[in-house]
Amino acid sequence: MVTVMSLWLPILVSAVIVFVASAIIHMVLPYHRSNFGKVPAEDGVMEALRKFSIPAGDYMLPSAGSPDAMKDPAYKAKLKQGPVVLMTVLPSGGYTMGRNLFVWFLFCLGVSVIAAYVTGRAVGAGTRYLEVFRFAGVTSFIAYALAQWQESIWHQRKWSTTFKHTFDGLVFGLLTAGTFGWLWPN
Repeated sequence: MVTVMSLWLPILVSAVIVFVASAIIHMVLPYHRSNFGKVPAEDGVMEALRKFSIPAGDYMLPSAGSPDAMKDPAYKAKLKQGPVVLMTVLPSGGYTMGRNLFVWFLFCLGVSVIAAYVTGRAVGAGTRYLEVFRFAGVTSFIAYALAQWQESIWHQRKWSTTFKHTFDGLVFGLLTAGTFGWLWPN
């Protein structure tokens, strides 16, 4: 068994490597640019929504509010008439990239800590590279990728977007695994 505290270096280095790889994937490579489509008549839709001053949050249109209300014929009629919308409203003024990047880095650290815990419990010091790679890779891949699938299953996110995020998770998992294998204590 290897303690999480003794794995601080692979935890930190793998989080930094994944953070940088993520930046390259999203800023340089073009495959995520089609994740979100443009709404027809965008200006008109934005103007129509603006007058309601909808606070930041997650919303569904129409919203039943309860399982019993989902049986109401009026609710069913709204669903049939459409549009049916799941939306996230962000605060006006744009993204706060600094905060988002900081929280993303903390998430990367958290994934690496979990990978360190699982791998440290599964194998001991001096374990061969590929054995460490296997445990750290599977654990971090699961953390980075599999939760994305719920968005397509339950919220109808395009499967192509989920597959792209899953590919990213595979890359991040492989980078984490390689870092742990490289820096694993003897």
